[in-house]
Amino acid sequence: MQQVKPWAENAKKLIDVAMGRTPADTVIRSGRWVNVYSGEIIPNTDIAIVDGRIAYVGPDAAHTEGSKTQIIEAADRYLVPGLCDAHMHVESGMVTVTEFTRAVVPHGTTSMFIDPHEIGNVLGLPGVKLMHDEAVQMPINVFVQMPSCVPSAPGLENAGAQIGVAEVNHAMSWPNIIGLGEVMNFPGVAACDETMLGEIAAAQLANKTVGGHYASPDLGRAFHGYVAGGPADDHEGTCLEDAVARVRQGMRAMLRLGSAWYDVAPQVKAITELGLDSRNFILCTDDSHSGTLVNDGHMNRVVRHAIAQGLKPITAIQMATLNTAQHFGLERELGSISPGRLADIIISSDLATLPIDMVIARGEVLAENAQLQCDIPAAHYPDSAKNTVHLGKRYQAQDFQIAAPEGQQSGSVDVRVIGVIENQAPTKALQATLTVENSLVGMDLSNDICQIALVERHRATGNVVNGFVSGFKYTVPCAVASTVAHDSHHMIVVGTCHEQMALAVNKLGDVGGGVTVYADGEQLALIELPIAGLMSDERAESVAQKAQSMVEAMQTCGCDLNNAYMQHSLLALVVIPELRISDIGLIDVTTFSKTDLFVGGS
Repeated sequence: MQQVKPWAENAKKLIDVAMGRTPADTVIRSGRWVNVYSGEIIPNTDIAIVDGRIAYVGPDAAHTEGSKTQIIEAADRYLVPGLCDAHMHVESGMVTVTEFTRAVVPHGTTSMFIDPHEIGNVLGLPGVKLMHDEAVQMPINVFVQMPSCVPSAPGLENAGAQIGVAEVNHAMSWPNIIGLGEVMNFPGVAACDETMLGEIAAAQLANKTVGGHYASPDLGRAFHGYVAGGPADDHEGTCLEDAVARVRQGMRAMLRLGSAWYDVAPQVKAITELGLDSRNFILCTDDSHSGTLVNDGHMNRVVRHAIAQGLKPITAIQMATLNTAQHFGLERELGSISPGRLADIIISSDLATLPIDMVIARGEVLAENAQLQCDIPAAHYPDSAKNTVHLGKRYQAQDFQIAAPEGQQSGSVDVRVIGVIENQAPTKALQATLTVENSLVGMDLSNDICQIALVERHRATGNVVNGFVSGFKYTVPCAVASTVAHDSHHMIVVGTCHEQMALAVNKLGDVGGGVTVYADGEQLALIELPIAGLMSDERAESVAQKAQSMVEAMQTCGCDLNNAYMQHSLLALVVIPELRISDIGLIDVTTFSKTDLFVGGS
């Protein structure tokens, strides 16, 4: 893969090409220059490229052409800076960095800012290093944010590893570390937790950007304390007030459109209706599964969506290019079509719908007409990154039975229920009255209440935490199990039948992790994820096909949620309100404390 020299080392050659003394490697002729600095669309523009960087942008680059210069005819199409995803988790695509790259390049993504805290929760610092080293080899820019919260909420969950101040300090010297990953322990920051403040200080002293994650609706003192602690951005906003509050406090508001998070529309009104300065708003995806990447797009999908919400096309593009580059201190490297910058360029025939006709990264044509034009060799992960699902036993149906409070053999009992919210990461803390028979609490499928269980998978303890969940609308004897369970990544199984739940859990133990759907004793879908129980070692297209089978299987079981699997995978994320499940029990994320399954229980 082409490694581009720093601007300072290549300045003479860039100047010589711009002056016509040295021929360019590539010239793009006669396009409409989408200038994200001036906000203009400038027709009849040529671009000259040498050694992976832009040397000249202007009305006529004929003076830079030589006998070996490659000529690309833009033919009056738009010349757009390569798109940047400002915050994302590769593992959510269930593929490696390499396969994620292969999937998104045809959609115009040329820069990604990844937070590998998923693999960090399973394998610790060595796992983060594996993904960092893979990222360095990519033909596009894949920057890494060092995970800050492993586990995400100490005391409320037990992950497979721990990362602290020493590990963060160590990683700040790695070449592709761009900052500190999302600081999810927002109560810890507000309470001056030494680990959180130490990690933030390590990043700031290294002149790196600190990522934020304030997932509470409380915009009072706790929010102000969090901002004072140093996080520079936040992608957890879900409403207009969230976006306004963050920008007014000097943060960048990251508006996300992932496979299941639809947070752009309500927040973009801060620009379209209130007139706030768009320079401090950034677009991102956060979590996109492989099916979305292969079939629907990546950042081009987000930009199109933002435009559909009323943003001017040039503004939406700025929010996915220049704004991101400036936020991470990379304005002199990427985010615009300007001299000296990396030659990351999209050619598109329409600015509003943004079809991706050609993708150029570091001066090389990587994709054309939605087809990858380069070879990116498959990644190979060591055995130490596999065989990470340690169950310790074969599970039986009785492991998922929920005993009523002591002494109660029949009647009813009031319980707490995790309520799924479609297209959003937060959950609701619901309550329901369920029937007790033979001292066991039953489900209530007629009111959309089935069971959820978290199965410990890092240390083979055999521990199971059982609870109830609402929102999936399963109607048949079924179970969906996954070892992708943000962020500690134990195994989550949601089901309407204890026997199916046991089958699904044991299957994932047998294959070393993944996602599976069972109904009436039959396996309807399986995605094997042998790398840390999070990622496949197969091609993205293959994983996307399996993901589609999973979606269809969940629908067969009665679920009609948009991207229900993404909701499933976040049910153990104990840093997003209101109610979650962890390996220590049911967690009230409004108070950050363990709570009892039974209302009124201790």
